[in-house]
Amino acid sequence: MPFVHDIDPVALQLGPVAIHWYGLMYLAGAVAALWLGRRRAAELWRGFRPAEIEDIVFYAMVGVIVGGRVGSVLFYHFDSFLADPLMLVRLWEGGMSFHGGLIGVLVAMAWYARKSGRAAFEIYDFIAPLVPIGLGLGRIGNFIGGELWGRSTDVAWAVLFPQSLPTAMTAEEIRAALARGELLEHARHPSQLYQAFWEGVVLFAVLWWFTRRPRARMATSGLFLIVYGIGRILIEFVREPDAHIGYLAWGWLTMGQVLSLPMVVFGLLLMIWSRRHPPAAAGLA
Repeated sequence: MPFVHDIDPVALQLGPVAIHWYGLMYLAGAVAALWLGRRRAAELWRGFRPAEIEDIVFYAMVGVIVGGRVGSVLFYHFDSFLADPLMLVRLWEGGMSFHGGLIGVLVAMAWYARKSGRAAFEIYDFIAPLVPIGLGLGRIGNFIGGELWGRSTDVAWAVLFPQSLPTAMTAEEIRAALARGELLEHARHPSQLYQAFWEGVVLFAVLWWFTRRPRARMATSGLFLIVYGIGRILIEFVREPDAHIGYLAWGWLTMGQVLSLPMVVFGLLLMIWSRRHPPAAAGLA
């Protein structure tokens, strides 16, 4: 029998203020990045001072929030934006895009690089292994919030999300219906957890292992794009596309795949370009 999703997305209610699990996941991701960044900066050959990490994480979080919101609106809700431009600033209504957040972080880090006199890819390579933990936590936040679910399935670990049903039903009503053998066709892949594992565990492990010693500039950034992009493209095959967009072509191509393919291509180019430069330890150069 599918697991019935009835997790409260609100972690804490303080009067009129509701603190959602999704927001706490963003906070936890920032704390994890700060801790990991300080740990890496303690290794002198990396060329970063622990005192710089707070600024880097701050700029990155601003980039994530601004870029994620703008990307969500432009990539997935552009028609709604044209009808109501103010929706862009109504963050409490939800809606964040990874690809938009990635662009936001790249812009924010480029700004910080210019301000600090560093090369942009020096910072990109340094922060790449700090990002996956936050990505994985964000996907767990998606699961808790009952959003971005997967396609219909009959696997043993399928989940029935009340928000995906054609009519509103309580968790108790759903369980009763399942006991009668109903609603089974609405069970779905918990694709949020698949992404949490790939982005938060696999991507982190690969990048942390890869950067255990000096690497040529651009190589780490390229590997990040390749591993993330491949995983996202594959998981999109079991993830339900946005209802207002659907499949873009051939009955299977999604917006997530279209946005991820250039990541893989550009990541491969970065890996190739990085081979022109020998591995260098910035702190020893």
